[in-house]
Formats: sequence, C-alpha cells, structure tokens
Amino acid sequence: MSLLFTPYTLPSPQGGMTLPNRLVVAPMCQYSAVDGCATDWHLTHWANLLNSGAGLVTLEATAVEADGRISPGCLGLWDDATEAALAHHLHRARAQAPATAVCIQLSHAGRKASSARPWEGGALLSPEQGGWHTWGPSALPHLPTEAPPQALTPADLDRITAAFVAAAERSARLGIEAIELHAAHGYLLHQFLSPLANQRDDAYGGSFEGRSAFPKRVFKAVRQVFQGVLGMRVSATDWVDGGWTLAETQRLSLELKALGADFIHISSGGVSPQQKIPVGPGYQVHLARDVRAACGLPTLAVGLITTAQQAEAVLQAGDADLVALARAFLYHPRWGWQAAAELGGTVAAMPAYWRCLPREAQHAFGNVRIGMR
Repeated sequence: MSLLFTPYTLPSPQGGMTLPNRLVVAPMCQYSAVDGCATDWHLTHWANLLNSGAGLVTLEATAVEADGRISPGCLGLWDDATEAALAHHLHRARAQAPATAVCIQLSHAGRKASSARPWEGGALLSPEQGGWHTWGPSALPHLPTEAPPQALTPADLDRITAAFVAAAERSARLGIEAIELHAAHGYLLHQFLSPLANQRDDAYGGSFEGRSAFPKRVFKAVRQVFQGVLGMRVSATDWVDGGWTLAETQRLSLELKALGADFIHISSGGVSPQQKIPVGPGYQVHLARDVRAACGLPTLAVGLITTAQQAEAVLQAGDADLVALARAFLYHPRWGWQAAAELGGTVAAMPAYWRCLPREAQHAFGNVRIGMR
C-alpha cells in the first residue's frame, strides 16, 4: 500500500487535522500582489493548487508588515486591506476545489526585503526604485555590495512580534487551518539563528540560546493566539563553515516541540552567498531524517523530490512523515493525480474533471465511474 496516499493526522490544540494523504504543496512566492493585496493571479493559482490532489496546500511567504516583503509584489497580511483581499480570493478559490486544508507561511524578509522580482534581477531596490530601508538582527548586508540593514532595537522586536501575532489572528479569521512560521532561506527569523547574520551582543545574539531567542519568542506569541496546526520551516544548515548547523536545528526542533510545535519543515541554505549546496535529487531528505530522529515531531521533507516513486521512497524509509513539492506543481498542476495513478492511490476531484483520466488511471478517483454520455 502506498504511504503517500494514506491519511495522516497533524496534532493541534484543537484536536488535530487529518489530511487525506501525505502530499503537501510547499509555499511558492508569486510576486504578483499589489501593495500586499492578493490579486486575480492568486485566485487562479490557488484554485489550481487546491485541485492538485495534495492533502495540504501552503500559501506563499506572506509578510506580516509592509517592510517585511521580499519584493514590492509580495503577498501580505498586515492590515484590513490585505486581509480582505486574501479572504476574497482564497474563499473563491476554495469554492472551486475539493475540501483541502490550507496552511499559510507567515514571514518577514529582514535584510533580504526590498528586492526586485526574480525576473527583474532580484537586486536590492533603492528608494528611487520603489524600495525601502531593511531590518536585520545586525547591520550586516546579505551581499557586500548592498546597503546594510538597520539593526533591530528592542522596540522593533516588540513591533515585529506583535505583527506576527496580528497576522496569525487574521489567518484564523480567514479559516486557515495551519500556520508555518518562516525561519529558513535567509529571511529574518533565520537571520537571527545564523551567526553569519547575527552578531548582536545582547540577549538575542551570541550563543545558540541568544540567537534562537527571537524565533522562539515569535513562536510562543503566535502559539498563544492560534489554536490550529502550527509549525516552523527551518534551514537545517547554512552550508557554510561557521554558520547555522544541523545539530543546532535538532536542538531548536526539540525546544519548539516543548513550546507546542505541531510540525517541522526542513529546508536549507539561503542566508549567505558563500553557501556550497550539493544540489541533487532529494538533497535535503537526509536533513529531515536526522531532525525527525532527534525530535520526533511530524516532519516535512522538501527539495528536488519530483517523482511519485521518489516521494514514496522517502516515506517508506521513515525519513519524513510528509513530502512537500513546490515547482513540480507549477509545471504539472495535477501532479497529485499522476502520483495516485502510479502508486495505486486515490484523490478527490471536482465532478467536472471526472471524465479526464485515461481508462488505466481511473482508479485514482476512487469509486467514481468515469464515463461520457
């Protein structure tokens, strides 16, 4: 029996959320918002993902304040306007798809904010180009050619913590079932974790305890107001000597578990241009395996997992509890259907699509008889 297409329950203070399968759509930035507000692009994009066959769909990195956007086109959830736009498009998308759980990734880009969209070069934008000043744990730029961020003061940390809490409360009002806090890929919470970006000499820097203090503070604050499924995405290693390590990720995961985390999502890299990543199929799976073994939290593996057999093998080996894919769903929006057909699983689908499967794959829609009059 395919493990990928067996149910899985994520715990939560509300009693847990049972997914129909272990396939997750990972968050993918679309750079298509206007002043943080979701647009018709998101309506189409989300409707596609919700019809993909995945058991859980994660919305892209969503900024908790305007200065926390990666680019001027990034999605936000920091005021009534951004909440209303997200609600409007998400609710419409969910109405056009089978019942599918939704997770939102709440984020602050820190020193990697105020950047051009990738297809516009991705460089840091000046105020004249529509950019803004950036924030970081220390006044250290991501690239030596960039202007340094403004080091966050205690008052700034209070403000950003409150912004994460407010965004979590808005997420709950939107009916979103899960939240993933973004502490990976070189964004603000990861910047605090990594000694490559954090050289503070106060309680939020220095040792592991200091560098992990602010991400844990944000987690605890969000946990107090959000009773759904809550977890964190972490870069398990910076892939740079002297950076954040796998051993530290294992320790952080244990501490997050004690604080009430319901899952951990394991990625890597993003905080330094000096990183040397051994990219290849499933190159991060061993990191997920080692973190899962250390903490026992429900664990998501991600990173160049592209085939149904590869995803199934991750689960059969016990390397992770859930498998997340990102770009594969952009290229093949019904990836979950194809995987179900290959592995003998089933997925939910809207009736308008029931006639589309080739005869040899019709089992993928369960007991539905697919035919044409």
